[in-house]
Amino acid sequence: MKKLLLMSFVLVAAVLVLAACGSKSSDTNNAGSGVEETGTAASASIVIKASRFEFDQPVYKIKKGEPTEITLESEDGVHNMEAPDLNLTVNSGKPKVVTLNDAGEYEFHCDIMCGTGHSKMIAKIVVE
Repeated sequence: MKKLLLMSFVLVAAVLVLAACGSKSSDTNNAGSGVEETGTAASASIVIKASRFEFDQPVYKIKKGEPTEITLESEDGVHNMEAPDLNLTVNSGKPKVVTLNDAGEYEFHCDIMCGTGHSKMIAKIVVE
C-alpha cells in the first residue's frame, strides 16, 4: 500500500514539473530577429484585417526602428496572426506595440485552424 501511495506521489510530482517546464506562452514576442515590445506609445500603426481565408493586403510596410502598433481585426472572429521569423503573435482585438529593428521581409500567417482555406492565409511584413 505504501509503495502504491509513493508511486502515485512521484507520478503526480513528475506531471507537475513537466507541465511547468513545458508551458509555452503564445504572447512571446521579445526574442530574435530584432523585435522588441516597446511598452511606449506608437508613432505609427498598421491594421491587418483578416476574413475568410485571406488578409486584406498581401504586404504591410513598417519602418525599421519605429514603434508601431499592430492591430489585427478578425472580421469573422476566428483569426490571429503569427510571424515565426519575428517570434511575433498578434491576437485579434489585442493590439501590440513593437519595434522591428531588422530590415527585411517577414512572412506571417493565421495561427488558428480556421477551415479548408487556412493554408492560404499568408501575407508579409516588410521592414524598411
